[in-house]
Amino acid sequence: MIKVEHSIFALPFALIGMMWGTRYEFHTAWPGWRIFGLIVIAMVSCRSAAMAFNRIADREIDAINPRTKMRAIPAGLLQLRQVNLFFYGSCIIFFGACALLNPLALILSPVALGVTLFYSLTKRFTPLCHFVLGLSLGIAPSASWIASTGKLALPIIPITLAVVFWTAGFDIIYALQDDEFDRKNGLRSLPQTLGRERALAISRFCHLIAIVMLGLGGIMVHAGLIWFVGVAFASCLLGYEQSLVQPDDLSKVNMAFFTLNGFVSLGMFGFALIDQLIRS
Repeated sequence: MIKVEHSIFALPFALIGMMWGTRYEFHTAWPGWRIFGLIVIAMVSCRSAAMAFNRIADREIDAINPRTKMRAIPAGLLQLRQVNLFFYGSCIIFFGACALLNPLALILSPVALGVTLFYSLTKRFTPLCHFVLGLSLGIAPSASWIASTGKLALPIIPITLAVVFWTAGFDIIYALQDDEFDRKNGLRSLPQTLGRERALAISRFCHLIAIVMLGLGGIMVHAGLIWFVGVAFASCLLGYEQSLVQPDDLSKVNMAFFTLNGFVSLGMFGFALIDQLIRS
């Protein structure tokens, strides 16, 4: 029910927020194993809770959509009470990890969880649901900055915005597969509302903004040259991702969505890590 990709998309950016936060506040990129472990636990448990809630909220929709009818609940692989138990367990683990990090992380934990859960409901009433998903992943670097420093600072905001627009851009691509289904069943998305061609244009604009924000974030934290090489790397991948999908050809959507975006997040973390190691 919970795919590794659901955490891989946002976790690398969360770790970038951790490294940049501790470097900015304490002049070291490593907060220690305890903070690192709690951030990973909080991140994975929050995303797992969000995905479980999504499966619970969408179980009736998933059952009638040919693309999703084999998901765990409609296919009978898991019972609703099992998924509910997993959801509540993930929430408890998330709040526990935040409580062990610092007071601000605990205070803001309901906000973080609320944003990630709210996304699952937005496609019922707004075509801007992609940006809510973007926000649910985009808060990861800011949350990790808070987790590792106990405070929020302006330099991490561009990276948060980069993840918001990067995620919205690739989620619009993913939603192209369901535009007809959404239209027939009263669900909202940009492809359903604007059509595939205009939605793709917005997706491409979102990815352009994401690249600009990655560069601006590097400037604000005084990142080294390696980070900006990584930004160029990400821009090439996103350009290639956009080239794979056309309004009348969705055959490569899964490659564009899962494979290339995994490379973007892991790649940016790799460049950020090398940059920090060089500076140590």
